[in-house]
Amino acid sequence: MAARTPPTPSAPGPGRPRLKSRRRRGDTAREEILDASAELFTRHGYTGTSTRMIAEAVGIRQASMYHYFATKDEILVALLDTTVAAPLERARELLDDDRPPLDRLLDLARFDVTQLAESRWNLGALYLLPEIGDEPFAEFRTARAELADIYETLARAALGDPADTRALLPFRLVESAIMMRSDEERGELGRHTVTGLVDTIVGAIRMLLEHRPPS
Repeated sequence: MAARTPPTPSAPGPGRPRLKSRRRRGDTAREEILDASAELFTRHGYTGTSTRMIAEAVGIRQASMYHYFATKDEILVALLDTTVAAPLERARELLDDDRPPLDRLLDLARFDVTQLAESRWNLGALYLLPEIGDEPFAEFRTARAELADIYETLARAALGDPADTRALLPFRLVESAIMMRSDEERGELGRHTVTGLVDTIVGAIRMLLEHRPPS
């Protein structure tokens, strides 16, 4: 008689069942936690948001949340990464592109400002948190600095003058979308939306670099 194969042990579950039915965006509990955290951080601030508040917004027990994120800092790191990972990948690709520098710069600016304008929550507003200077966020700061450096590299190549300080401005003009989103959310942008101003921001960068101020 053939030996019986022992049953394969089941993998441990992701924690206790949720307290309420699914209420957040996301295909997984981790994505739901990030969605809830993004809303709470941008509305109540980082220090004003507790892990209990996040768990309640998702509809899970607080202990279950720690299965996905050990600390609140880990949640913020993950959220900040979503704002810089895609544009940085695009920026690295554009460095090796053979088009004129200005075309590549404008391509990057449009990609970047569009994702800042269309993301579900205005996560760029979290860049101003004092906690961002702490060690857990060092990788994010490094990634954002690399992105800014690529903007400057492309701008200097487009200007043809390494000493031209206009090269510092395209990255900052793109990130102006963050403050404009805050204005829009408070009803202070009039009839405009940041999404509707993408062409305006990209066009302003073009004019800035193509204009030759009098010597």
